Amino acid sequence: MIWRRVLAAAMLAASAGALLPQETVFRVDVRLVRLLTTVKNDSGQLVGNLQQGDFQVFDNGVRQDLAVFEHHTEQPLSIALMIDTSASTGIDLRYETESVNRFLRALFREGNPQDAVKLYSFNYDTTSLSSGFTRRVEVLEHALKGLKCEGGTSLYDALWFAARSLDDREGRHVVVVVTDGGDTTSSRNFHQALEAAQMADAVIYPVLVVPITNDPGRNTGGEHALTTLAKGTGGRVFEPTLGEALDQAFADLLRELRAQYLLGYYPKGVPPSKDRFHRLEVKLRRPDLRVLARSGYYGEAERATGWKLAR
Repeated sequence: MIWRRVLAAAMLAASAGALLPQETVFRVDVRLVRLLTTVKNDSGQLVGNLQQGDFQVFDNGVRQDLAVFEHHTEQPLSIALMIDTSASTGIDLRYETESVNRFLRALFREGNPQDAVKLYSFNYDTTSLSSGFTRRVEVLEHALKGLKCEGGTSLYDALWFAARSLDDREGRHVVVVVTDGGDTTSSRNFHQALEAAQMADAVIYPVLVVPITNDPGRNTGGEHALTTLAKGTGGRVFEPTLGEALDQAFADLLRELRAQYLLGYYPKGVPPSKDRFHRLEVKLRRPDLRVLARSGYYGEAERATGWKLAR
């Protein structure tokens, strides 16, 4: 009978050697890892004429082969635009929203016809969705006019929600947060906000409008946290005053979004991380240039063991 032949074959294999533990097998997800990068020279000017060979990407210290390279990427932008409506922003909110309106009009005049913006406001205990993803400037402007200020600042909660809303969007993911300082009332912490942004491949650009120029009275710790959030995702902080400087900050931000490079690779030969976090490093062949890119990503690394018959 068939089952007897199968049993005999198994007994023969076992007689060739004892059961020994199989070597540990590490499995790491092979999804495409994408990096949005910005390159500047020593003077801070954007550099947009680099080629694929100018970039080197390292994943947990192992150099990777680029499978995707886009120069001045035209992939659509999905922007989660977050407006701080805590009580401390009340005096300046009207000036901020006017600058935001000008930024939105400029954004939709050019670029990919699928670019879209989702508007959030946040204060001490609420992250409110003021508008879903849309290209209709009048919808966003109407929502901005209805914002009211009260309470403290739950910045990390808001960043967490905004990042999650970008996770399943096609193209590039960006979070623009207009605020006057750091977090004061969130239930989530800095690390949870950063992890959510990195999981969503989102670049954070804080626009930090600080009405107080002297250190006393400022939330300098919160401002440093915003800088670290931006750096960890490949963005940067803008620190304008109101008026023309704020308009200029949004104009500079738009130029950076239009001059990004998109790099992509499939992880190969990468040692796993116990905490699933893969540390990324992007290097340029030219020492006179500097690159902004996120510090890492969360992979689906896991460790599995099994058994095999020794021969």
